[in-house]
Amino acid sequence: MIHSVKFKAVLDTNVMYPIVIRDLLFWMAYYDLYTPKWSGNICEEWKVVLMRKGKSEEEIQRRIGNANKAFPDALVRNYESLVEMLELPDPDDRHALAAAIKSNANVIVTNNLKDFPQEYIATFGLTAQSADDFLTEIIDLNPEIAVKAFREMVLNRKNPAMDDYEVLETMRKIGLHNTANYLHAML
Repeated sequence: MIHSVKFKAVLDTNVMYPIVIRDLLFWMAYYDLYTPKWSGNICEEWKVVLMRKGKSEEEIQRRIGNANKAFPDALVRNYESLVEMLELPDPDDRHALAAAIKSNANVIVTNNLKDFPQEYIATFGLTAQSADDFLTEIIDLNPEIAVKAFREMVLNRKNPAMDDYEVLETMRKIGLHNTANYLHAML
């Protein structure tokens, strides 16, 4: 199913932080394994998370700006009119669903699956997947390119620099067990 840039995924705020999840998602997108999408609301929520983590306003703007520069088509526009019509367990998540509908996305990547009932979002032609399941599927369908993306991510990692196995261990600690195990088996 996931095999090209034609496959679009809205990245919920909770997969934009921690950094390792976001970086792996971004590197997979950089290698054209899917097209990332997000809303202005997701950027605002991401900003709030970074502020809570003690990041400076300058650092926050740099990170969000870099994401939007790296993926200039990721920011979904004109989705706001859909928000009020949608019904989710947490009304604060409606913007992510609205962005997914507006961008004709295939999936919402979120670690809060309970907030996106499959039966309801399927009526919009969408599914929701955890970051671990989404990344595992990408790797499964595109193993050589996915490993290349992972290795480039590791090579570009600074502060602290880590080797492949240290990054894999970090991934396991933040819940990307299947992704880390799959990548580990291919290294």
